Amino acid sequence: MVRRWESAFPSKTVHQRESSGHMAQPFPEICGVHHVKIPVRDPAVSRDFYCRVLGFEEEISFDEKGTLMGVALVDPRSGVRYAVRREPERAEALRGFDPVALAVATRADLDAWIAHLDQHNVEHGPVMDGHIGWVVGFQDPDGIEVRLYTLERPVSA
Repeated sequence: MVRRWESAFPSKTVHQRESSGHMAQPFPEICGVHHVKIPVRDPAVSRDFYCRVLGFEEEISFDEKGTLMGVALVDPRSGVRYAVRREPERAEALRGFDPVALAVATRADLDAWIAHLDQHNVEHGPVMDGHIGWVVGFQDPDGIEVRLYTLERPVSA
């Protein structure tokens, strides 16, 4: 059985399955995503890419026995945190996959990002109509797909 109740967002209903014999209870609140961590071959190369291309800033670096093993990055405009960790085999396994879609507000913002990517010689795909907004993808130095996705939705014809 699925229980429904109104969430803090008037247009959304929270669903929780009832396990046998137990009453469904409201979920405790999750206030956002703390950070996303991606495996990379070389944290310094990835740090430089995300700082140069997306405007992230280094927040913390993780050295182990004199080797840079990871870097925590933060976007100073949005507070989004993105971490990279030296894990070459896992990075290779993610090549071509898109584990992260970063949100931009509007199609105009997406177009500004595309111009920015062009200025930094970052190859990207075409703008596509996604399931919820417009989206464009590009690859980081390990070939992991990063997507910029609008919160604004295309108007259906």
